[in-house]
Amino acid sequence: MSSAEAGWTEAVEPGVRRTRQRAAVLRTFAACRDFVSAQALHALLTEAGVGVGLSTVYRALRDLERVGCVDVVRDQTGERLYRQRPDGGHRHYLICRCCGRSRAVDTDVVEEWADRLGEQTGFTGVEHTLELSGVCADCGTAAEQGGAPCREVPPSCRST
Repeated sequence: MSSAEAGWTEAVEPGVRRTRQRAAVLRTFAACRDFVSAQALHALLTEAGVGVGLSTVYRALRDLERVGCVDVVRDQTGERLYRQRPDGGHRHYLICRCCGRSRAVDTDVVEEWADRLGEQTGFTGVEHTLELSGVCADCGTAAEQGGAPCREVPPSCRST
């Protein structure tokens, strides 16, 4: 069982059924290694012939976010992008503005700073958001060679 599926078990509220459609959303989402939007995830499901409404995709991702099983960032247009949190821990990512490829980065300094700031100010439960973006080597090379960087669903989410 993936952490997304385990998180789903925690995320559902009493009386909410675990449907085939939501299970399909979780399986497809769990296969994505990079950040993906709800609309891109919906497109993947549609391509695979799975009849799932976009609102179902949004609800499933919202439930996973609520229990801390996904990391969420916003792209340049403000669209929310989701990635399964591999170990349940808080992470930060460097994300390609062109293709959406992501890479986890070591941000211990940021975590320590946030903890210290909480101690210094008397705040508890300090949370923070850190978004890092750039252009990955593949998209940079494509742009240098006159090609347009992609804005597609990252290949790591496509079913093979």
